[in-house]
Amino acid sequence: MSYAEHFQEMEKGIGLAHAIAEADRCLLCYDAPCSKACPAETDPGAFIRKLRLRNITGAIRTIKDNNILGGACGVLCPTSKLCEKECSATGISRPIEIGQIQRFLVEYGWQIGFKVFERAKERKEKVAVVGSGPAGLSCAGELAKQGYQVTVFAERSEPGGVIRYGVPAYRFDKKFFKNELQDLYDLGVEFQCNTKIEGKAGVEKLLNDGYKAVFLSPGLWGTQPLIPGPQNIQGVFTSADFLVALREERYEELGKQIKGKRVAVIGGGSVAMDCVESASKLGAKDVYLVYRRSFAQMPAEEDERLEVLRLGVHFLVLNQPVDYLTESSGKVNALKLIRTQLAEPDASSRRKPVEIKGSEWELDVDFVVEAVGQKPDEAVDWSPAVKLDKKGLIVADPESGQVSSKLIFAGGDIVRGPALVVEAVQDGKVAARAIAKALSKT
Repeated sequence: MSYAEHFQEMEKGIGLAHAIAEADRCLLCYDAPCSKACPAETDPGAFIRKLRLRNITGAIRTIKDNNILGGACGVLCPTSKLCEKECSATGISRPIEIGQIQRFLVEYGWQIGFKVFERAKERKEKVAVVGSGPAGLSCAGELAKQGYQVTVFAERSEPGGVIRYGVPAYRFDKKFFKNELQDLYDLGVEFQCNTKIEGKAGVEKLLNDGYKAVFLSPGLWGTQPLIPGPQNIQGVFTSADFLVALREERYEELGKQIKGKRVAVIGGGSVAMDCVESASKLGAKDVYLVYRRSFAQMPAEEDERLEVLRLGVHFLVLNQPVDYLTESSGKVNALKLIRTQLAEPDASSRRKPVEIKGSEWELDVDFVVEAVGQKPDEAVDWSPAVKLDKKGLIVADPESGQVSSKLIFAGGDIVRGPALVVEAVQDGKVAARAIAKALSKT
């Protein structure tokens, strides 16, 4: 079996009978707590009720009207921490499988050829969206529904941002995303790929070219060095570079470096779990997950952690990387670690890891992936009116996403820092409403 075959098979969702059976367990809450718990206002209480009444197309329409990336969120959302956590059925047996129902309905709509959107009557105003991740796509979709001429500028060769390039294909494949993206094409959204809008000059040019408003959502693709010092060590990848290489199907290139080798992934979030699972699929002999806190403190979902445990990944918790050791050729051959212990809870009730003096040790490795969070590529000077915080993130009004009087708006990870897809979707919706309101006054 080739490497590619390990990465192309996305797990199938549930079928019609399963979805209806789950909907039939719904308690039909008057003021559905699951709907209140959805950051993107997808309203699961409403679409599950419609499915229970066998109004399938109505259920599909509810999802897509509220969340143009409803399919992606059905696959990628940590529903156990959001809508399903608040499900009233939990008090009786178990929560309704809301994420699975949501994904099923969106996919079923594609299967039966159900079209939710028609192109609206075109307005004269043009809006530019910089970045094609979930925030940008959500903003573009909401504005296109109202007839605005929207152009999305994507730096890479295909739109999608983090959900296209930062998630392995076995979790979210290109065919699924292509179907979801079709809704935006149907609405008349234009995409200009391989186009980087850089800083103040780029934004000012868009405004001078006739765009009445600009939404900035370039995402976070830069990395904070984990260990001070030279960053050109052979065999050390950032999670972004590693996952992008996988999405670009450079399996043979990575396989030659990983198959039969010892791989360490540093981090404890969902991205780290994707990296260790991918390394296993590429044939690594041993995969180590290195995390400075405890297993219980890992931000990754419990089912994600259990899945990689079943793969045979070695969890090295309460260990902090402090240095890389290299061969004379500059290739990594070991990771220097120091053991940690958890201090008393701080003001946030989280126990901080504290290094144990004299506990340094070395882990022999051939390949390392740093999955410890992203940051802006650089502190870009977008415009004199666009303020940045000390982390290089854009400061935006949380009620509107607006960052300047020049009708410049922002949302997604470039404002929040690393966050959920569903939160980025909501940022796009909020900004779209504010943009439409502002343009109606011009």
